[in-house]
Amino acid sequence: MANKALTWTLTTMLSLGMVLSGCSSSNGGTSQNSQEPAKGGGTNTTESAKKVTIKMMHLWPAGSSATQNKIVNDIIKEYQTANPNVTVEQEILENEQYKNKMKVLSTANNLPDVGFTWAAGYMDPYVKGDMFAPLDDLLQGDLKDKFVSGTTNAYAFSGKTYGLPVELNIVPVYYNKAIFAKYNLQPPKTYDDFKTIVNTLSSNGVAPIALGNKDRWTGSLWYMYLADRLGGPETLKKAIDRTGSFEDPNLIRAASEIRQLVDMNAFNKGFNGLSNDEGKAEFMNSKAAMYMMGTWELPNYTTNKDVPQSFKDQIGFFKFPTVDGGKGSLDSWVGGPGVGLFVANNSKVKEESKKFVSFFVQKWGEHAISEAGVIPATKVDTSKVKLPQMYIDLLNELNKASNITLFADVQMKPSSAEVHLNMIQALFGKAATPEEFAKKHEEALAKEGK
Repeated sequence: MANKALTWTLTTMLSLGMVLSGCSSSNGGTSQNSQEPAKGGGTNTTESAKKVTIKMMHLWPAGSSATQNKIVNDIIKEYQTANPNVTVEQEILENEQYKNKMKVLSTANNLPDVGFTWAAGYMDPYVKGDMFAPLDDLLQGDLKDKFVSGTTNAYAFSGKTYGLPVELNIVPVYYNKAIFAKYNLQPPKTYDDFKTIVNTLSSNGVAPIALGNKDRWTGSLWYMYLADRLGGPETLKKAIDRTGSFEDPNLIRAASEIRQLVDMNAFNKGFNGLSNDEGKAEFMNSKAAMYMMGTWELPNYTTNKDVPQSFKDQIGFFKFPTVDGGKGSLDSWVGGPGVGLFVANNSKVKEESKKFVSFFVQKWGEHAISEAGVIPATKVDTSKVKLPQMYIDLLNELNKASNITLFADVQMKPSSAEVHLNMIQALFGKAATPEEFAKKHEEALAKEGK
């Protein structure tokens, strides 16, 4: 599972008709202590119980991930109220800083007691290094039957589960209805329609697509969809698990289509040197017409009180269009489980950390729907909450989904993922041909002995 693409049908993933969000992006890293433990009795401990400090690291700064940040703090406050002997200390970093900090901490096997991990290939070295604690006891305890079917599989290695997802996600293309209306444009049905939209906007001096490709995985989303629409969902999967090849004609053509989009001025100026947050700002400021990103962005278009309602009212979404003659379906998505919680295997407060993780997962499910407008990995009775229309529309689309393929860099082991991401940036920057792009992937994957 760790080294292969994950493809799910909705019968596997959507036992309650829900899925979604999880990568994240933000701006800057901060450290903070949670609120002081509340006074009064607790449900699991007493005032006289031994004082415990849990160190937690996450990737939702208050600036660009305000809603998620608030939920984390609310959950911690609830836990500390119920367990007054426990203090949870937070370290908060944006997406790329978080990944880098994890690498640094892992070299000394000094991970936080509780943190977040991505699934599959990303987890591989941490699991092999015995750095993550198995969490199957939680799945057989308080969390038994709490998760949407299939969502924990991506965190399982050799029959043991080392992470618990809080979110699931898919990647739609968000668009600005006001900009589309100004130029008499409609959401595209085919990829040819999409390129016509790009040409119309570009010729009128409007940036068609907001992209910050300095982070690289953002550009990978575009490549993945083109690979899917041209070759079908199995082509990229097989190239990664080595039953196929990146030199498959459909995958080379997908890379060629990326180059063509760049030549068409499809993306905002300077996109390859901008972070995801900087690229997103072009869309949030109505300077670009489209923005393709995971459903963790839903709060910005539904519930985020810091975003003007007038802007939220302008935003819609469409599915990545089909390519004429391609093998991919309109109902096939890029996505999968988002970040999941881990407990450090060498934590000095491992059992208390596990209790906190179990509590956090359940409470996240309760808060995420009503407060964040995102769908958690756990089962939630949606009939009890009022949902934003875009949320409902995405649920309806997910009910029709034929496939969800995990992000390419997450499927791969870290060394191959790094090559993939570097080559994505080189492809978008016209520093590599489609053929060179394919060859470098083949060399990297062969080196890892897949």
